[in-house]
Amino acid sequence: MTDASLPESLRQDIATLLDDAGVRSDRGLVARMLHTGLMLGTEQTDRLDLKIASSALAEMRDAFRLFRPFHDVPKVTVFGSARTRHDDPLYLQAREVAAALAEDGWMVVTGAGPGIMQAAAEGAGAQMSLGVSIRLPFEEKANSIVAEDAHVVSMKYFFTRKLMLMKESSGFICLPGGFGTLDEMFELLTLQQTGKAEPMPIVLLDADGGGFWEGLQRFVEDHLIPAGVISPDDFGRVLITDSVERAASEITGFWRNYHSLRWVGDQLVLRLMNEPTDAEIDALNEQFADMCAEGGITRTEPLPVESADDDEVDRPRLILTLKQRAVGSLHKLIRAINQLSSAPLISSPPES
Repeated sequence: MTDASLPESLRQDIATLLDDAGVRSDRGLVARMLHTGLMLGTEQTDRLDLKIASSALAEMRDAFRLFRPFHDVPKVTVFGSARTRHDDPLYLQAREVAAALAEDGWMVVTGAGPGIMQAAAEGAGAQMSLGVSIRLPFEEKANSIVAEDAHVVSMKYFFTRKLMLMKESSGFICLPGGFGTLDEMFELLTLQQTGKAEPMPIVLLDADGGGFWEGLQRFVEDHLIPAGVISPDDFGRVLITDSVERAASEITGFWRNYHSLRWVGDQLVLRLMNEPTDAEIDALNEQFADMCAEGGITRTEPLPVESADDDEVDRPRLILTLKQRAVGSLHKLIRAINQLSSAPLISSPPES
């Protein structure tokens, strides 16, 4: 929708309203939301549709306010069943992995419910926990860990809740669960597979000796890959483990040398913590030549659009033209970058 969708008089009224409200930055985006709301009102939109749009926007505002003070703190989201009992080994796994990551400076985000969610919140502690709860007619309110410290926001809709459980985090740990947990896990994989989300570490954590996630892996290997409905690398981005130590190191280690990426046209720019050597770049090209649509992986200065945005301009960069559907292999390239001899010895928490 453009400004032309509204009469000039209304556009001027919106500009005046923004002035009166003291909106100084990103005025175009705020004006666009006001324009959209007015258009919904003038297009005889169904009342239920208006309620959905209004509630979703209000919920996102509440969630943005919850996360804003912790913008610079790295976060990991832990998914798992609300029905897991306190004496279940999975409960202990969730609590221990959350404690390990919190000790490394990571905040733990959960769905704020009982079971695995409460275990993770307990492990991280109230100060290092954030909760995004869902209002259901048959489940408990937010667990006391996040509720007592006001580190929780309540949602009516699953889609706004999933947005906030995924948007703010730089890593994800899934423990066994039911439909809800599997829905969240598959959404993560879909966002990664399609390139709609930046590469992130995903861990499927089980109890010691558990076979829950191995069953999923067999289904993927026996049915999905042979049927051609996913690529062989699509599930390779996931770590399946029953080790708390491996789970935590997978999350933190993903950010050892890799920092971020940016698409500029059809070129992919990877920003690193340390400058790679010429020999290391040659080795990356030898290993990942089949990922490149043309040319190879090369060193680059910040591209003009990055400089104009002052977008991590001080970091060393690699650039490549990625083949279509090679997004799954991108995780392998990132892991190889993290293992370069030039990489830092200690992982640096990502900036949110």
